[in-house]
Amino acid sequence: MGRLDGKVAIISGGARGQGEAEVRLFTAEGAKVVFGDVLHDQGEAVAADVGPDAHYLPLDVTDPKAWQAAVAETTRRYGPPNVLVNNAGVLLFGVSMVDTTLEDYMRVININQVGVFLGMKYTVPAMIEGGAGSIVNISSTNGITGYGGTVAYTASKFAVRGMTKNAALELGKHGIRVNSIHPGGVETPMTAPETLGDAITDEARDQVYAMLPLGRAAQPVEIARLAAYLASDDSSYSTGSEFIADGGMLSGVVNPEV
Repeated sequence: MGRLDGKVAIISGGARGQGEAEVRLFTAEGAKVVFGDVLHDQGEAVAADVGPDAHYLPLDVTDPKAWQAAVAETTRRYGPPNVLVNNAGVLLFGVSMVDTTLEDYMRVININQVGVFLGMKYTVPAMIEGGAGSIVNISSTNGITGYGGTVAYTASKFAVRGMTKNAALELGKHGIRVNSIHPGGVETPMTAPETLGDAITDEARDQVYAMLPLGRAAQPVEIARLAAYLASDDSSYSTGSEFIADGGMLSGVVNPEV
């Protein structure tokens, strides 16, 4: 038996990286999963590889109609969702506040912040009808503290943290728990050198990870395991809380001489 037996989950941004790891782990733990993305070829390939317990559909998280369609398809295929993982996100890194354009700022806000709001808004009614649920919002260490050159990303991830607490206050009476995960560096396509380009050198990235207590970036499955815990009944008394998985990043600065 898996610890997610009987769970029906919607996962956004599930075509690659951390979201893909969540899709694969959740189904391995017994859940039925509908996952969405804007990377259609990759999403279809993941669904085909996972098998009948996972279904891919196009999901632009900034589009209310796409969310409504995702909830309707989930209910039709597997039953009402009782797990939502708001995983989809984008990163704007290495750009100062004064050099960040409004267009770039709003793109990050719309995907990372508005996407989470819409995911909860349109999934919660089905969860209430089903009697209970767990919402897992993927924030970041940038939702706990700032990091230069990430004004839009940091603003969006602080907002996710705040929305999580507000939703927990409103939804507890319906048996719905809401928590946020705050990863540090994770080795995904979003943080890959070819994505960040000149925003950070390979040497600088390695130096940042070397200064962590654990001395490395996380693998996507390590964050997926925390999401699975929060989706499961093992975390039945946790709501409105931040769960940090950052290799010790927020603990302080390692002194390499000690």
